[in-house]
Formats: sequence, structure tokens, C-alpha cells
Amino acid sequence: MQRLQRLVQAPFSLILPALVILLGVFGIPIIQLFLESVNAPNFSLQNYTSFLGQYANIKVLFQTLEISAIVTLICLLIGYPTAYLISTANKRARIVLVVLVVIPYLTSALARTYSWIVILGDNGLINSVLMDVGLISNPMPLIYNRIAVYIGMVHIMLPMMILPLVSVMMGINTSLIAAAKSMGARKSTAFWRVYFPLSMSGVRSGTLLVFVICLGFYITPAALGGLGDAMLSTFIASQVATGFNMGSVSASSFVLLAITIVLLSVIGLNLTGGQDPAPKIGKRWSERVGLLRMIRTYLNELSVGSRAKRWPLELYRATGDLRLSRFAAAAFLTIVILFLLFPEIVVIIMSFSDGATLQFPPSGLSLQWYVSFFSDASWYGAAWVSIKVGLWVTLLSTIVGTLAAYGLSRVRSDLRSTMTMVVLTPITIPVIVVAVASYFGLANFGLIGTETGIILAHAIGAISYVVVIVAATLANFDRRLEQAAQSMGARPLKTFIRVTLPLIRPGIFGGALFAFIHSFDEVVSTSLVSGYSVRTLPLKMWENIRNEIDPTVAAVASLLTLLPILWMVALYVTWWRAQAPLGVPLDVKA
Repeated sequence: MQRLQRLVQAPFSLILPALVILLGVFGIPIIQLFLESVNAPNFSLQNYTSFLGQYANIKVLFQTLEISAIVTLICLLIGYPTAYLISTANKRARIVLVVLVVIPYLTSALARTYSWIVILGDNGLINSVLMDVGLISNPMPLIYNRIAVYIGMVHIMLPMMILPLVSVMMGINTSLIAAAKSMGARKSTAFWRVYFPLSMSGVRSGTLLVFVICLGFYITPAALGGLGDAMLSTFIASQVATGFNMGSVSASSFVLLAITIVLLSVIGLNLTGGQDPAPKIGKRWSERVGLLRMIRTYLNELSVGSRAKRWPLELYRATGDLRLSRFAAAAFLTIVILFLLFPEIVVIIMSFSDGATLQFPPSGLSLQWYVSFFSDASWYGAAWVSIKVGLWVTLLSTIVGTLAAYGLSRVRSDLRSTMTMVVLTPITIPVIVVAVASYFGLANFGLIGTETGIILAHAIGAISYVVVIVAATLANFDRRLEQAAQSMGARPLKTFIRVTLPLIRPGIFGGALFAFIHSFDEVVSTSLVSGYSVRTLPLKMWENIRNEIDPTVAAVASLLTLLPILWMVALYVTWWRAQAPLGVPLDVKA
């Protein structure tokens, strides 16, 4: 008991389990990959020169950057006004809108990709409707091209852009905008000069997250794109799957990783809930910006007189266009929410089709594809494997991640940021790099093709999610409650169990849910680590999507689409119970 109490008092010992798993499965293997990429111990750049010396590799690399950049830009252009409208809505509408954004965010990315195959395919929704009304005689090529890749990736990444922006915008003091307007600023001027700079931390975090995750996209481009739309992650995965050259794979992975590290270093990313500092700008660039500001200020001074005369008119002008602006805002939000939810709704409806193929609208209703799922051992067996793996990942990552988050909250502030970013590395770099490193790390332990290997591969990312969520809960935790309990004679372990743990329980439960979702939806690392000897549900779905042989996948996608509703209900119940008055027990003496 005394040993446990000493562990609670030592923050580094609480972080140690997470670091051991991270180093064993990912950290040491990534170092080994780097040494292989430079041909250690001879140390040469032959693998990198070979990679950069092939035109096809350079084309795929720039294509990856281009697709990621365009998807990020589209998400920002759509996500920023959406987040702004959500944050400025009344409380009840804001809650509903956030839930509608979170539901697709929690939905399986594989299921959402499949929904666009159903919509854009030659026999899909759009082509079927256009041919039925006589507008076209042959199906249009809506799939297996770059546009389809953009649509699918934007649909998956848009919630990840919106949610950080809403989080930041909710913390902006709107009285500052009102003050700017009262001093004569137009709405547009108040927005660009006051509101937008205050929201830049959300823009920076959302943009960086979306871009980095897009760099590692594998499933969506492979499913919706053509041969000319391959990304570097697809190239790396194919090398690993087909008798590869380890040096070549390592060099390809580190080219992608180097781009990510440069972006993280220059732009900066904060997932810990603290203040996100602005990136440092070089002196020369700062001087140029200062000169431009001086010129703009001088031009503004020239127009002070005319603006002063216009201000009373602007102040007391009737707001006749208020209804129009509200209608436009409602229409824009409706379109965005429909874009996020409509594909899943289409798949759910089509999964009840009674035909031999999927149709929309169905000619009749039937449960044949659901019966097929629950009567086919290959389907429900894969589902059981995913559930079993997910539960083990949830148990392991929740315990280890909660201890790590608690330990990080107690270390010195100068070390906290560095150690946090180390723990969060698996979710801040492209997933294909994590998958390759995990593959070689687990190969060192002889765990390729085993459920234990898959559990550890999933756990490194799940631990990161638990740390993020629990750390955010601990950021609002009043440490004086622990001090009060200890002043009454409670030992550290007793204080943690009786005081701290009940108060951070919602965060722990939320972290556990996200850990399970992460594991249940993971397909990239699983496809490498499983060695195709362990079939999870996402792997089974991916095989059927690629081969287009079994409409049962529509029923599976529908079930996965309905799961987020259960997650939301569970999170709400946990949050509601957390609102009940929590009194700190007085009998906390050991």
C-alpha cells in the first residue's frame, strides 16, 4: 500500500507505462526505421536519393501534398463560417448543431467512404436518379477520379475542422466586437480586425490537424480515386504488403514524416487544452509586415473624415436585411449538415432493399442484408474479433492514459508540454508512418498476425486520445479539493480514489469511448499487423468494398452509422450524472 502511495506522489512513474508501450511499439521501431533509411552502420543517403530520383515517386509526393492542401483549404472555407454560425447560435440550437457535427465525426470513416461509393457509383444514387428522369442515357463518371477523392476526404475531415474552431470561438468575448462597432467600425471591419485574430488559434489547430491527417490518408483515395490519384500512403502500404525493400519503405515513410515535423515545428499544435501560442516569425518577415501595417494605417487615416460622417448613418440605419442574413445563415448550415449526414442516411435506407442489388429508393423493404450479416460466420466472427480487441484496447488505454494524464498534470510546466507531445505523437503524425513503425516494432516481439499485436498497435493511438480528453478534464479540476482532503489526514492514494477520480469520471468515460471507437474503426495499422490472419470487421468491410461482391456491407455500414448515437447517449448520461451535486466525503482518513 505504501508503495502505491509513493507511486501516486511520483508523476513520472504514472507516465511510465504509457511511455513503455509507446517506446516498445512505436518509439524504438521508428529509430530503427530511420537507421535503415540511412543504411546504418554505413550511413548513406542512397535510399533517399533513389526515392527522389524516380519521377513517379516525386509525382506521388507532390500529388499527396496537393490533395491534402486542397482538402484542407476546402474544409477551412466551409468549416470556418459553419463554426462561426454554430458558436453564435442560441444555446439550444448550438447543442443540436454540435451533436449533428459530432455524429458523423464518430461514425466509421470506412462506412462514410462506402456511402460515397453508393452515391457516386455507376449504379449509384445520382446516376440512377438522372437516368430515371431521362437527363442522361449512360452513367456519368462520378467515381474513381480526383473530384470523388476530394468529396470523400472533405466529408470525413470537415468535422475535425469545425470542432476545434467552435471550441475556440466559444471562448471569444463578443463584447469586444460590440465595442468595436460602438466606436464606428463596420461589421466586416470588426470581424476582421477583432474576431478573426482571436480565432486564429482554432484556425491553426484545425488546419494543421486536417492537413497532417490527410497526408496519411489511405482508404478513401484508394476506394474513390483512380490509378492517377494514389497518395504516398498507398505507395508505402503496397510496398509493405508485397515483399518490400525495408530501406525504401523507411525512406518513403521518413519523407512523409519530415514534412509533418516541419509543419508541426513551424505552425505549432496544441491538443492539451492550454493556450496555443502564436508561431514565431522571422525578423525580416516581421519588418515587412510592420511596413505594410504602417501603410494601411496611413491610408485609413486619410478616410477618417468620411467615416466619421457615415458613422451616425450606420449606427441608426434600419436592419432591413436581418431576415435575409438569417435565412442565408440557416440555408448554409442546412446544406453543410445535409452534406455530413445525407450519405449515411442514404446507406441506411438502401440497406433495407429487397432486391439482389442495392437500390435507391428501394423497390421494397427487406431485412435480407441484416439477416445475411448475422447468419454469416465470416461477418459476425469479424465483428466479434473487433469487439473483443476494442474492449481490451479500451481497458488498457483507459488505465494507462488516465494515469499518464494525471501524471502530466503534476509535472513541472516546462516539461509538461514536451512530454505531452511525446505521448500524443501517434495521433499527430500520418497514420501510415505509425502503422509501418508498429509493424516493425511488433515484428521484433513476434506478434505479427496475433490479436495481442493488434491490441498493442491500436493502444498507442487510443492512449493518446484518452490523455487528451482526461487532461482537458483535469485542466478544470480544482486542486484545492485534494489539498483539503490531505489536510484532513487522507493519504495521496485515498485522495485520488475518493476525491479526484469521481470528479474526473466523465473525462475518463469519454476517453474510454473514444479509445473503443479508435480501435473499432482502425484499418490501416490492422491491415499490416494482422498479416491477414486475423480478420476484424473493418478489414472484412474493406475487402468487400474493393471487390464489390457482397451488398451485406451496406447493412454493416448502417449498423456502424447508428453506433455514434449510442455513443452520444452514453456521453450524455455520463455528463448528466456528473451534474449532480458531488460532495467530498468527510470520512477520507486512511
